Amino acid sequence: MNAPQKTPIKQHLIDPEICIRCYTCEEMCPIDAITHDDNNVVVDAAKCNYCMDCIAPCPTGSIDNWRMVMEPYSLQDQFSWDELPEQQDLGEADTGALAEAMEDEISSLLARAHEGTGGKPAAPASADKPSINLYSRTRPAVARVQGNYRITDEGTGSDVRHIILSFGEQVFPVLEGQSVGIVPPGTKPDGRPHDIRLYSVASARDGEKRNANNLALTVKREEGGVCSNYLCDLKKGDEVQVTGPFGGTFLMPNDPSANIVMICTGTGSAPFRAFTERRRRAMPGAPGKLILYFGARTPGELPYFGPLKKVPPALMEQHLVYSRVPDSPKEYVQDRMRVNGEALSGLLTSDRTHIYICGLKGMETGVDEALADICRKHGLDWATIKPVMRASGRYHVETY
Repeated sequence: MNAPQKTPIKQHLIDPEICIRCYTCEEMCPIDAITHDDNNVVVDAAKCNYCMDCIAPCPTGSIDNWRMVMEPYSLQDQFSWDELPEQQDLGEADTGALAEAMEDEISSLLARAHEGTGGKPAAPASADKPSINLYSRTRPAVARVQGNYRITDEGTGSDVRHIILSFGEQVFPVLEGQSVGIVPPGTKPDGRPHDIRLYSVASARDGEKRNANNLALTVKREEGGVCSNYLCDLKKGDEVQVTGPFGGTFLMPNDPSANIVMICTGTGSAPFRAFTERRRRAMPGAPGKLILYFGARTPGELPYFGPLKKVPPALMEQHLVYSRVPDSPKEYVQDRMRVNGEALSGLLTSDRTHIYICGLKGMETGVDEALADICRKHGLDWATIKPVMRASGRYHVETY
């Protein structure tokens, strides 16, 4: 009598090449299915129930990996990995109804998990291939502070800093749109090291000036924030442990004809400063449009307000909007987008248009509603346009 044929299962795995070991997924898992050792963060297949609570909070997307297997990879297997295994050849295994049902169920769950983050994104087709996870907590790069400058007015309650880190002779390649991890010194009350915190790179790939082998971060001091206060208090010459780089999708297209619409609040401006500087240096006569919608409470609380005023209109179209200016109506980025709806609707019909949203969590909802309104007013369907843009690497959201 033949034994019943096994049915493959879909196993949830974490990519060790991209994971920054921040342990956010482990903290979010309601059933303790995620654990870690000194090498990797892993998922216990015997416990995981595909609730997807860990997906959206992951800052790198490393948590969102899956393999069809006949026998689940053990924790010991996963702890030993330096990279994810390739999909197994399941041969003539029964990949029928149960596997298909599981695929459909997980796809549905993933779609919900990615709601509000732009979905699982793809990189722009013309973007350069990024370097990822060259340095880790156990093997960090050591950078030296070259400068720490406040870029919001002293009289405001918003202390935002432009911090320049030099890597000296160390190789630390980044692309515009990538992030780095900062390892704050010290430990938590329970004795564990402080969590690594991610910060978007605010400079072009060749540094604050050409071939400088440095990069800049845009950091807002947060009350009680371990890493933000550590960074904002750094002095010139201080050493900083850096991990990464991270991020393989929120990247700038190399195509000079690309129309790039950048929508941000606060320190969400960091990657767009990098985008702008890259285009200024590498594509000064680019025919594609570069458009910025940047929101803050007041001009004094808008990071880089002074430098932005010096950017020529030929390089970038700017819409700086404020929600708390005395004797003026509140205005948010989505309000200004609606005002410019005709121009934006024209851009949305082009397959050369890319949209990037970066800032406080929740802002993407207002932007998404504005784009839907603009499309309705001009005979377009945002519900059709958005997934096409996302699948082709032209719609990206990063919020925090």
